[in-house]
Amino acid sequence: MSMEWPGEPPQPVLLSVGDIAVTPEYVVLPQGRFPVGQAQWSLTDQSRTTSEIPTWAIVLAVVFFLFCFLGLLFLLVKEQRTVGWAQIGVQGPGFFHAVQLPVSSPYDVARYQDMINYARSITASRSGW
Repeated sequence: MSMEWPGEPPQPVLLSVGDIAVTPEYVVLPQGRFPVGQAQWSLTDQSRTTSEIPTWAIVLAVVFFLFCFLGLLFLLVKEQRTVGWAQIGVQGPGFFHAVQLPVSSPYDVARYQDMINYARSITASRSGW
């Protein structure tokens, strides 16, 4: 995928996160495009992971408890659930934009962190350091 603006050659989209797109020279947001070398990236993890006894384990524990006490072992089963959002923000001189993305496992947060690290590397390559 590439982005085109009048009078400029097309630029490939290197990264797309929500409604944020990053090309080699610009951060493209709904409110316009801005130089990628001036962008600052942030990730806020607003998810939580809980450990619960699943419903099926409770039902089996009750059913098998009637026949033998081994049914209580089903109560040792735990299921982890992750819910929430990760907020990705980009800001610079004259702009700020944030997008919230759903999180359904701890791996989603790691994937978003990898995306932000890639965006930071693009910004660092264009910042003129």
